[in-house]
Amino acid sequence: MLCYDNAYSEITFGGYKAPSILQVDGAMEVAVEFHSCSKTFNMTGDRIGFAVGNEKLIDGLVKVKSQVDSGPPKYVQKAAIRGLKSYDGPNPPPYLREVNETYFRRAKILVEGLKSIGLKCSLPKATFYVWAKCGGDSMKFVEKMLQVDVVATPGVGFGKYGEGYIRFAITCPEERIKEACERLEKVF
Repeated sequence: MLCYDNAYSEITFGGYKAPSILQVDGAMEVAVEFHSCSKTFNMTGDRIGFAVGNEKLIDGLVKVKSQVDSGPPKYVQKAAIRGLKSYDGPNPPPYLREVNETYFRRAKILVEGLKSIGLKCSLPKATFYVWAKCGGDSMKFVEKMLQVDVVATPGVGFGKYGEGYIRFAITCPEERIKEACERLEKVF
């Protein structure tokens, strides 16, 4: 069994299409792909999404879910359905294109600012995070950032392969991202 988290699949830039595990030959026999409305439709906290893939695995998931919780409230379900119905076939709704353009503008501002203080990073193809190489102890690096009230996530929090990197969210307005970059220039 292979479980694939594809929660950010719709948050993409520059014509990039995030792959699905179900595109791989034989995946339907062994895989389940999870999606979240939290990211795509800005429904964070509503805890609603869906899973696609192997029918037997999905049946098992339904049985487990029926014993774990009673599901999201009806108004949340209706909001998610409305969001999903806003697609024109495989084409995202205009709303999502605008959201993605906003995230991409923010990413460009942040990447430029991080490079100006010597961090190695590149524009992401997808998601609303930017990863930067800090070249050492990621926890110490983010602690130094806190001196100027800028918050990022130390890569070590994602496991040993995350060490030496930090993750920034681009969920703040552009002005706040510019301000964060200016503050970082004071300590780096």
